[in-house]
Amino acid sequence: MEDQDDPALPGFDLDRFTPYRLSVAAERASEGLARLYRVRFGISVAEWRVLAHLEHSGNVSVRDIEARVALEKSKVSRAASRLEAAGLIAKAVDPADRRLVQLSLTPKGRALMAEMLPVALGFQEEIEARLGDAFAGFEQGLQRLLDDMEDKDDPSA
Repeated sequence: MEDQDDPALPGFDLDRFTPYRLSVAAERASEGLARLYRVRFGISVAEWRVLAHLEHSGNVSVRDIEARVALEKSKVSRAASRLEAAGLIAKAVDPADRRLVQLSLTPKGRALMAEMLPVALGFQEEIEARLGDAFAGFEQGLQRLLDDMEDKDDPSA
């Protein structure tokens, strides 16, 4: 006999629930790479993301990094402060909007990235090798998901 206070639940297989599996896979991949650069370079996940974004995009604001790398503004700000104290990035007031702070890699930061990027690229190669022939389809599907999700997040779309 079914308890009136205990509603029937629909069938649900957590092990086949894509959002959960994507989250777990992303966390495991991020942590695997993080172990490499934490041990070799003393860099945290947040610091890596800030450095990688600056290497990729050049001078950008904390707001830009927050939007791009899926980190809260406070985590980006703290990572940027640690990186600035280490001489890896420079901060400057944005001349177009004085409320924003622009971040950029210093020569020391670029030198560190020159050491770190081959480690990241090696990690990428390991992922591609694990996926084998499925990698191209995985990459295409992942890009489609990212594009579709970005459109849903943009209220003007």
